[in-house]
Amino acid sequence: MTYDTDTRFPPRSATMSALVEWSDTDAAGHHHNSSILRWVEACEVRLYRQLGLLEHFPSMPRVQQVVNYTSKLWFGQEVTTTVRIQAVGRTSITFEFDVYGEEFDGATRVRAAHGAFTSVHVLPTDTRATPWPDDILKLVDPHRVAPAAV
Repeated sequence: MTYDTDTRFPPRSATMSALVEWSDTDAAGHHHNSSILRWVEACEVRLYRQLGLLEHFPSMPRVQQVVNYTSKLWFGQEVTTTVRIQAVGRTSITFEFDVYGEEFDGATRVRAAHGAFTSVHVLPTDTRATPWPDDILKLVDPHRVAPAAV
């Protein structure tokens, strides 16, 4: 797992490993594109857990996602996924991610996918994005002070 160098603040990234399982592949024999999304989401949950945000996960829906597929992954290959907080806005948080296939069958480590996604804060009783509460803002962006009134 990777952490920011300043240990006074919570980590702004998480890293995890997985194996490409048979169910992660498609008829062509390499990973199915949806596998990338599952690995990224699992790593996102790990970051939320590290930050103490897991209970807020249902109120942080994803509103945008971009994935760039750059290399194939194969059954049995180890995959390393990293998710990082890129930016925190008034109502949104943008993450960036990388998915690497580790050395496999004589091939070197390769970036298989990268991209970004944005989630927003939505109260359970609301249908629109609302400003981050101070308790969440302190966890995801401790250097920033939330506005007193919005």
